[in-house]
Amino acid sequence: MMREPRIRLQEARAKAGYDSPTEAARAYPRDINQNTLISHENGNRPISRKAAEKYARLFGVEAGWILFGERSDLEFPGLIKVPVISMVSASNLRDQPGVTAADIERWITVADLPAGDWIALGVEGDSMNRVAPDGSTILVNRGDDRLLDGKFYVFSLGGGQATFKRYKRSPEMMQPYSTNPDHLPIAIGEDLYVFGRARRVITDL
Repeated sequence: MMREPRIRLQEARAKAGYDSPTEAARAYPRDINQNTLISHENGNRPISRKAAEKYARLFGVEAGWILFGERSDLEFPGLIKVPVISMVSASNLRDQPGVTAADIERWITVADLPAGDWIALGVEGDSMNRVAPDGSTILVNRGDDRLLDGKFYVFSLGGGQATFKRYKRSPEMMQPYSTNPDHLPIAIGEDLYVFGRARRVITDL
């Protein structure tokens, strides 16, 4: 017997890491009304298409799967859900707050990534536009902090600042990779550490 939409909604919420509707509502106070989610999950209120699309965006599934049990990317091996969080500067260093559940804007499904601690970051600025144009999305493995010459990383300072740059070993610096000649390399100081290695770029045409 096919499961009801409310059951699939419960599964999507739990798989996204929220043990209860209350926890999900706290993570997304502007998007989720706790009482409404509870009513949707217990079947007292039907799930509209608009609501399904909202839950799908927040919980990283497909709206059609919530409503009708149609194909879900969660059921296919080799595909993983990656959270898209706040923007990372590709020009100057800027404050980059720590990641919380409320910072997750949406989830994207990607394939063929190696094992790691993956997040997706939007790119602002043009200092890396030869590989990642302004507005593109980079996939960053936070579990990979081994610096390799010529590879791309998100660097973070102890104070919370972050920037996306290419690593140059000798002399050691953060290097822009841009068609804009105004961008200059940034020397690496003692307070800098590697937030993660950028391994893939996603752009919309």
